Amino acid sequence: MLEKTNGDNGDPVAALRGAGVVVTGAGRGIGAALARGFAEAGARVVVNDRHADRAAVVAAEIGGFALPGNASDRLVPTARELLGGPVDVYCANAGVLKTGGPEASDDDWATSWDINVMAHVQAARDLLPDWLERGRGRFVSVASSAALLTLIGSAPYAVSKHASLAFAEWMSVTYRHLGIHVHAICPRAVRTEAYEAELESAELRLLSTAIGPEKVTEALFESIAENRFLVLPHPEVADHAAQRVTDRERWLSDINRMQTSTSR
Repeated sequence: MLEKTNGDNGDPVAALRGAGVVVTGAGRGIGAALARGFAEAGARVVVNDRHADRAAVVAAEIGGFALPGNASDRLVPTARELLGGPVDVYCANAGVLKTGGPEASDDDWATSWDINVMAHVQAARDLLPDWLERGRGRFVSVASSAALLTLIGSAPYAVSKHASLAFAEWMSVTYRHLGIHVHAICPRAVRTEAYEAELESAELRLLSTAIGPEKVTEALFESIAENRFLVLPHPEVADHAAQRVTDRERWLSDINRMQTSTSR
């Protein structure tokens, strides 16, 4: 079981041994890297993905449990059955990136909200009663630097990721004194199949060099060790986020220049 950590007489990373972990969207990319990382730490991992074959491959690789289905489904009850016990760590990793602005379809906006935000809310509904009773739990929200900044070319993604970060912050503010730890991962470009496909089809603009998904896992585990909320695999995001707050006009002008220079 996941023990109380940091201030609760435990090592947060060591406490992952034997813990029940769920990772959504874990059939490839960041999710698969997170699943591997938790398995290497000794956790029992439920691998969720909407593609059953991908979930099965990663689960077989790490000795975990495959749980096919959409991230917005009620995954927690089935995950508990697979684990034969509680979910100690929940990684809300699954996400969808729909391009466009106000002209994007209602379906694209609804899907973005459903997967990038409401899937997190639904998981929290199912997790919190048990976590509050036991006085421990760990919720990981894989947001994006778009949650702290924006993403040129995709309003549905930027808006929904801002909301996912806001929900993670609310969770941390509300429950941290009750033993529940929350982490928000906010990377920029990560080399995944989905990211490469979107770059081929849309004018998406990021300011950082793409990193491998394993670097995201490393950054998360560093934050777990410190029980630190914000996880920044691209450290420079902190400076850009600070500029956005302290000099918003300059930040907006800088991003607008990038927008205009890349859309010619």
